[in-house]
Amino acid sequence: MTASRRLWDISPPVHAGAPVFPGDTPYRQRWVATLAPGCPVNVSEITLSPHVGAHADAPLHYDSAGAAVGALDLAPYLGDCRVIHAIGCGPLVEWAHLEHAARRLPPRVLVRTYRQAPVDRWDAGLAAFAPATIERLAALGVTLVGIDTASIDPATSKTLDSHQAIRRLGLRVLENLVLDAVPEGDYELIALPLKLMSADASPVRAVLRERADADAAVAPAPLPDLSTPSGAPPC
Repeated sequence: MTASRRLWDISPPVHAGAPVFPGDTPYRQRWVATLAPGCPVNVSEITLSPHVGAHADAPLHYDSAGAAVGALDLAPYLGDCRVIHAIGCGPLVEWAHLEHAARRLPPRVLVRTYRQAPVDRWDAGLAAFAPATIERLAALGVTLVGIDTASIDPATSKTLDSHQAIRRLGLRVLENLVLDAVPEGDYELIALPLKLMSADASPVRAVLRERADADAAVAPAPLPDLSTPSGAPPC
């Protein structure tokens, strides 16, 4: 019997108290039918921004002529992935924070910046990608980038330089992941967006799965011990 591969759920909980970008639509739910005599089911109605929780941005989010999320190819959201730690490396994640684990990168890179993700509050000081970091990753063949903050750009940005780099280079992006329990290394990413044919983003249930060839997988080496501040890359 083949042993099942370990899973890491890297999605934050979505509920009425889930944090959203200030001014965005929070998660709301109401019951339109409840189990009772004459009613055999519970049925609810939900209202939310597609940017609540772990989500995939579509080009339409940052480009008026961009594709909606339901039209996107699913391939970037499924496959080999590397998690790289850049804990406390804000306000911008620079290439120097990632290069310790950048040998032979797979097409998908997720970056952990929090020691513990703030799943219960909005963080106005969130860490974001420097646009030059996006460009460097793309030059190395990366097609999807993800981060454990609410945006790949600073919360106060009005130009969204990293989103514009993503647009120009044709990359895909995941935001608001929870990587607290995930060691640096290589995994299989599964984070499929919904087929929302006119939406600018989609919630995803983002999961990392242990690679089938885990024993032979090429891990970023040498991997520092990032469980303590002394092991973190220079920030």
